[in-house]
Amino acid sequence: MNKQKIVYMVLRFVMGFIFLWAFFDKIFGLGFSTTPDKSWINGVSPTAGFLSFATKGPFTGIFHALAGVAIVDWLFMLGLLFIGLTLVFNKYIKWGCIAGCVMLFFMYLSLMLPANNPIIDEHIVYILVLILIALRSEEQQKVSS
Repeated sequence: MNKQKIVYMVLRFVMGFIFLWAFFDKIFGLGFSTTPDKSWINGVSPTAGFLSFATKGPFTGIFHALAGVAIVDWLFMLGLLFIGLTLVFNKYIKWGCIAGCVMLFFMYLSLMLPANNPIIDEHIVYILVLILIALRSEEQQKVSS
């Protein structure tokens, strides 16, 4: 296995772990970004806090309206799980990356304009990483078939 493949595999796994960690932290309140008393398993919406208090910019009203809506909670949590599993287990990568890009883009819109840079923040970087992973996965499928 060459160095590029190792770095790609680690990058794919790390990105998957980012999404899976967020999923498990929101469900069980592991105490990092979500405390146990604010976990989904204890009946607290995984989106309400962020969408109610952290959003800013031109789309704030839209995101405030989505805060705590059950279907948004379920889509968010299933999205985190799906994206994380596709990346960690190297299955359905294209679909996981597309879902991840959409989710990250909405998160970017909810925080416009970013605090450290008026245009680029980590959501955009993660989107580019997911695009790279998807393209690399597509290349590998063509080579193996």
